[in-house]
Amino acid sequence: MQKAIYPGSFDPITKGHLDIIQRAARLYDEVVIVIMPNDEKKALFTPQERLAMIERSIEGMTNVRAAIGSGLTAAYARQAQATVLLRGIRAVSDYEYELQLATANMTIAPEIETVFLLAKPEYSFLSSSTVKTIAKNHGDVRAMGPPHVDQMIRRKYE
Repeated sequence: MQKAIYPGSFDPITKGHLDIIQRAARLYDEVVIVIMPNDEKKALFTPQERLAMIERSIEGMTNVRAAIGSGLTAAYARQAQATVLLRGIRAVSDYEYELQLATANMTIAPEIETVFLLAKPEYSFLSSSTVKTIAKNHGDVRAMGPPHVDQMIRRKYE
């Protein structure tokens, strides 16, 4: 059985994330979306709020679940007995950053492969940071994520 871990901050989850999740669910027996801390980002939502958003977003996906993680991603993946770390790539700049992470993870846990899934063109601009910036400035983000996520974002910025 191949288990893949899809780590990230998911603050908030977007349609781009969901596209990667749906595609990964076709490739792997089990996909675990793991909310990992990122000290370089200021979170809008608590890990528990993000978990609730993700769980609602993946309803009906029988081989996908979500969890809150901590520590090193490679160590989490090893403990979860995953064989793959999934990462989405939108642009060359993402690749440069992700290559550094993948190389570090390869050093920590050489038995775990990092697999990059390319963003579909319609999601290549989309990031959680973009969604938050637009929402903070009272822009319309309904097309960027599930309706329940839009509602939670609006409540945060009211």
